[in-house]
Amino acid sequence: MLDKTQKFAELKIDEKSIKVPVSKGTLGPDVLDIRSLYKETGLFTYDPGFTSTASCDSNITFIDGDKGELLYRGYPIEELAEKSNFLEVAYLLLRGELPTKPQYDDFCSRVTRHTMLHEQMLNFFRGFRRDAHPMAIVCGVQAAMSAFYHDSTDINDPWQREVATIRMIAKLPTIVAWAYKYSIGQPFAYPKNNLQYAPNFLQMCFSVPAEEYVSDPILSKAMDRIFILHADHEQNASTSTVRLAASSGANPFACIAAGIACLWGPAHGGANEAALNMLKEIGTPDRIPEYILKAKDKNDPFRLMGFGHRVYKNFDPRSRVMKQSADEVLELLGVKNNPTLQVAKELEKIALEDEYFIEKKLYPNVDFYSGIILEAMDFPTSMFTPIFALARTVGWLAQWQEMISDPNIKIGRPRQLFTGATHRTYKTFDKR
Repeated sequence: MLDKTQKFAELKIDEKSIKVPVSKGTLGPDVLDIRSLYKETGLFTYDPGFTSTASCDSNITFIDGDKGELLYRGYPIEELAEKSNFLEVAYLLLRGELPTKPQYDDFCSRVTRHTMLHEQMLNFFRGFRRDAHPMAIVCGVQAAMSAFYHDSTDINDPWQREVATIRMIAKLPTIVAWAYKYSIGQPFAYPKNNLQYAPNFLQMCFSVPAEEYVSDPILSKAMDRIFILHADHEQNASTSTVRLAASSGANPFACIAAGIACLWGPAHGGANEAALNMLKEIGTPDRIPEYILKAKDKNDPFRLMGFGHRVYKNFDPRSRVMKQSADEVLELLGVKNNPTLQVAKELEKIALEDEYFIEKKLYPNVDFYSGIILEAMDFPTSMFTPIFALARTVGWLAQWQEMISDPNIKIGRPRQLFTGATHRTYKTFDKR
């Protein structure tokens, strides 16, 4: 039966006109459904970076960059960060609804029971050079998981998909913490089942056999918020990479490893590391005016990292929450003896008051504040992106599950605008 409410856009090419269906989502702009465009016209669309292209339909995360709004399954990120915790948010992203108390307890119990790594995986860590970047270790060990957990690699089995999901959420903190321990030459700290997700991660990073470690509740809460705020962010580069890998039928461990590799880029997950490196380059608060002038100079290659966002044309909603945690952590740990954090606080103050920053809406973003928090906790900048990957794994898995469950799944195959040589005839050496 014809849908009388269906809208169409008319596209005219030379003398030929075609009708293009207009699809409407529950939130956000309508989209032109161009799936039949090549068949009807012989033309492709050209959209470098896919900034005007919807690659899928999804009901997980929604972003309104103009309003500065981020929703997980319809819930504002600010509300979740204030009232919820990471594992509850993980359940929400994966299942679509907030859990009941029994569902939540069962989910937490299952995650807790899977935090251990196969003991033979220790050999993977010890096979890396001592000065290997932790992100390289995390990416490699994550990919190796498919060699150890054969009973959860069949993507056509719903139960195996569920087991793989629980395993990765549970084991990524252990992998990331051990990558850190290996990089600083300390013995690995095993997970403890009596601790919650964020405190358990912190004890695996900072505890040593010689003394007892108890994480401060403020630091645990700040880490939990970092996890929540980075859990998912719609169809970004790494999420799209996971989906593209999944479209080929690759096992879930390989798909998440692909996402981790993409996240490593400084334009994506490495942004918070780049922001801290910038603060260290500035060095001391008295040099801030010099760098502000450099940032305002269009002819100067210097760019302020951690300010503004490609998607958000207003205040990044995550940064408001992260600022609160940053203030709490800095009050707890102090900034008097840390010049990098002194620069961060002064630069934040200027950015929120300077007309240039306000006019261009260059507000401090989530990368700026998360970098401050992690620096204050004594994490080296090389650990910032692995921690990001730990948090984002939940979002990747939710997106992966959504895609795999789609009966209309197709392997990703972008097209191109070819600008190379036309047909040429091979010539032998003596004629070249």
